Amino acid sequence: MGPPTPAPAPARARRFGRPREGQSQSSPNLYVANCGPAVGLSYETIASVFGAFGEVKAVNPADESGVRVVVSFAEEGCARTALATLQGRPCPQLGGRCLHIRYSQLQLQPQPLSLGHPPPLSVVALMASELNISGLYLLHDFVSVEQEQALITAVDQRPWNNLSKRRVQHYGYEFCYATRNVNPKQKLGELPSFVLPVLNKLSMFAKLDITADIDLDQLTVNEYPPGVGLSPHIDTHSAFEGLIFSLSLAGPCIMEFRRYADGDWSAKASLGSDMKIESPEHNSNFIRKSIHLPPRSMLLLSGEARYGWHHYIPHHKIDVVNDTVIRRGTRRVSFTFRKVRTAPCKCDFPQYCDSQR
Repeated sequence: MGPPTPAPAPARARRFGRPREGQSQSSPNLYVANCGPAVGLSYETIASVFGAFGEVKAVNPADESGVRVVVSFAEEGCARTALATLQGRPCPQLGGRCLHIRYSQLQLQPQPLSLGHPPPLSVVALMASELNISGLYLLHDFVSVEQEQALITAVDQRPWNNLSKRRVQHYGYEFCYATRNVNPKQKLGELPSFVLPVLNKLSMFAKLDITADIDLDQLTVNEYPPGVGLSPHIDTHSAFEGLIFSLSLAGPCIMEFRRYADGDWSAKASLGSDMKIESPEHNSNFIRKSIHLPPRSMLLLSGEARYGWHHYIPHHKIDVVNDTVIRRGTRRVSFTFRKVRTAPCKCDFPQYCDSQR
């Protein structure tokens, strides 16, 4: 039997639950791990290989990883044969990959979708202006390759503090993750001299009609290993003033911004960056927008972007930026510059403000 001609799928997959351990209930839908665009396998190629077992109605992403898909057959018997044949065995037609397959149950919402054009997981912006979030700015190539290396060398010569999944350094003031705040009476000292070239260059942002103070006095350096991200949060209003600068070094990532519909930041997304919260697939009560942060770029959060949107780095080793698969690399190092607040926050976003709640 030859491979099928891709046909329009009758519905778009809204969510695929990861199969439970030991699940055996038969289904025309197969959850296939170690398979997807992030490992160089197109949806058309996957449909062609599984089409040898019967009519394939659709191939959809199972989640945002790019390495797990759900193959939907027209009949359960075709899915049963494919599972028995391919489960746990190398597949020569898919680059010799050993597939991990289970039955899957779909939840569907009516929306026509062509198998040849699977839905984008999300549109990832390359420029801040594409997100239409007031107060968000991104400058590419803010530092040179040589400056990038000098900054990384400088922090690597200093001691790191270990968190559960990443390493950090604090300068000026220490950020306490347990309280998500700083003690303005406990100053560690001035910011290190190796960041002075970066601070001097921040005057470039003065052209963006920003009235807040750029006299920054706190720096947190984060080192992210592959696959480690940052849970959704808003930097505590009472801790820092209105400008937050984040310099990305060594590796790229995607940063997602979320605006919760009911403003319930304390219950839903204000947990510390190393605490477990709900996954995006299990909560739809927010607007989400994503941007790609390349190495050596400087991101500025001000105004609404700083006070009213949660920011989040997905815990992925591979990012799918529109049609391009980007591997994060061996490490990503970020320099986050802020100014410690010494009086209560009086911003225009009281629903997110701990000083006004």
